[in-house]
Amino acid sequence: MAKTVDKIAAEIHDLSDVEKLRLVDTILTDLDKPDPEIDRIWAEESRKRWAAYKAGRAQTVPYETVMAKHRRS
Repeated sequence: MAKTVDKIAAEIHDLSDVEKLRLVDTILTDLDKPDPEIDRIWAEESRKRWAAYKAGRAQTVPYETVMAKHRRS
């Protein structure tokens, strides 16, 4: 397996930038598989956060504060 990866890595060096980008896109698309369990966990977490926000239990930061901090960095 390592030899295969090393061979592929060596071949990548000969690709044009556009071909490399297509390869990266192909790899990322292949890795981006939906996981129903992770989706369920995030949906549950988002419902909890929304409920906490609506009930006034969530600490929030005003948009202007966030943007001002972002602009300084």
